[in-house]
Amino acid sequence: MPDFVISALLAGVGVALVAGPLGSFVVWRRMAYFGDTLAHASLLGIALALWLSVTPGVAVFAVSLALAMLLVALQQQRLLATDTLLGILAHSTLATGMIAISIIPGARINLEGLLFGNLLAVTSKEVLTIWVTSLIVATLLSVFWNRLLAITVHEDLAQAEGIPVAGIRALLMLALALVIAIAIKVVGVLLITALMVIPAATARRLSSTPEQMAIAASLTAVLSLCAGLWIAWQWDTPVGPSVVIAAAGLFLLSLVKTQQA
Repeated sequence: MPDFVISALLAGVGVALVAGPLGSFVVWRRMAYFGDTLAHASLLGIALALWLSVTPGVAVFAVSLALAMLLVALQQQRLLATDTLLGILAHSTLATGMIAISIIPGARINLEGLLFGNLLAVTSKEVLTIWVTSLIVATLLSVFWNRLLAITVHEDLAQAEGIPVAGIRALLMLALALVIAIAIKVVGVLLITALMVIPAATARRLSSTPEQMAIAASLTAVLSLCAGLWIAWQWDTPVGPSVVIAAAGLFLLSLVKTQQA
């Protein structure tokens, strides 16, 4: 097996393992559109990195986290419905990012790779960054698992029990921003949320406890990654979309299984 395929597999698995449990919270809290908004804003982070000559992952994380905090603040003001607010920010930040990238002097940007991923071009340094970040996110989720579940089930009750709801919610936003920052290389800006939501939705139909769903979502995401890489290798298709198609196929299989049961 070529070295670049091994690197792609390692990078993809590193993202997939942590996308499972995080995607479970995205599904439970109905944050799919919220995740899309942060993912679209990541293109603005890449543009900022190019303009300032800083590491793209750091800029993407900073922009995603800043936007997450802005969204939370605007939601508390209740000036607009949440879905309207998310729609405005998602598309405006994506458009701003694309314009900013297009006017960078002398820059040669693989825009398709940014939008849909370029997993086969991942470097060993990027693989290391992905795994370190994934371990950080996995540690945060495991340490704060019960408190994250508590605010997901009932925020007011969690507040009454002394759980710092705002802080735990901010922690979830932090984890989401970190995963978005490392997942761009795998599936691209437009498909990041799909890698979290589809495996989690598949696992939801096959699990009876939150812990089972988180583990099943990780396994489903890894299986989708491997199947997507195989599809791309066999038929010379883009890797990112192939991974998402594989995940969608597994979701359809889960529908058939649950209906037969």
